[in-house]
Amino acid sequence: MGRPAAFWLTGLPGSGKSTLARAAIQAIPGLVYLSMDEMRSIVTPHPTYGGEERDHLYMGLVFAAVVLTREGRDVLIDATANLRRWRDAARSRIGNFHEIYVSCPLEVCKERERLRSDPFAPIDIYKKAESGAPVPGVNVAYNEPEKPELMIDCDMPQEDAAHILTEYIRSVQLVSP
Repeated sequence: MGRPAAFWLTGLPGSGKSTLARAAIQAIPGLVYLSMDEMRSIVTPHPTYGGEERDHLYMGLVFAAVVLTREGRDVLIDATANLRRWRDAARSRIGNFHEIYVSCPLEVCKERERLRSDPFAPIDIYKKAESGAPVPGVNVAYNEPEKPELMIDCDMPQEDAAHILTEYIRSVQLVSP
């Protein structure tokens, strides 16, 4: 097995990050899953989604990933991380870091978000954005990755996207499928 790695799934809310992450966790034993939605539900049970709150949450997520990789664990991070600086912070602190961009048009994300049933994901975020709630890609900037190690296009079936993700992770881990 290769040295421990961190894989950060980024993309707009509703792009399919959590679905892909759950598929990878099922397929790859021992992969540690860090979900921003789960972390937020524990750390900020009444989130404001403000800038300072996001800074604290993302830096906490980066810290957890750093500690886990130092302990020899591979980590899969599922977090929008709308500002590139949070992903860059992880890249600068984790030697074997892989940014994975889940590319999806805003309209598709809105439809997926409307239909999702993840118990930790915020509800009706795009609807709330119409009333001014801060939502990446709508009224808060989303900095797309400049050079992600992997880009997954949401136009393909989710099973195919999950296969691409798991095979990529396995190739980095140097573990045969």
